[in-house]
Amino acid sequence: MYADILVPTDGSPGTERVVEHAAALADEHGATLHLLYVINTASFADLPMESSYEGIASMLEQEGETALADAESTIERIAPGLTVERAFREGSPAREIVEYATDAGCDVITMGTHGRGGINRLLLGSVAERVVRKSPVPVLTVRVGEVPDESAE
Repeated sequence: MYADILVPTDGSPGTERVVEHAAALADEHGATLHLLYVINTASFADLPMESSYEGIASMLEQEGETALADAESTIERIAPGLTVERAFREGSPAREIVEYATDAGCDVITMGTHGRGGINRLLLGSVAERVVRKSPVPVLTVRVGEVPDESAE
């Protein structure tokens, strides 16, 4: 059912749980895992003009390399020998994730969500939500971080 699984990563805490889930799914189906790191170029908009793009881009690329290497270590622990492809993109994370999934012929996108609701989601936005809305392929979301206590509401 799944031959190519996309796992976008930003290296944030909780990403390991998403990668573990995707690696187990890929191992079960004999699929290739595609790891994607997107450099969010919109984050450059608020920087002073005198900031060096090359220096910032280099720093963000290093963060991406670290995120991809961490994901690969997790995959090796969960499913040694799994076929993994790495990719970098620049742009809007949601748009680049959907575009990569389409271009690479991925069957599913597996990504994390913090499960924020209400004002937090409105203020912070949600890459996962935008991907779910725009993706022509299924999106499997994995909750990262604290699971809210529903009984407290």
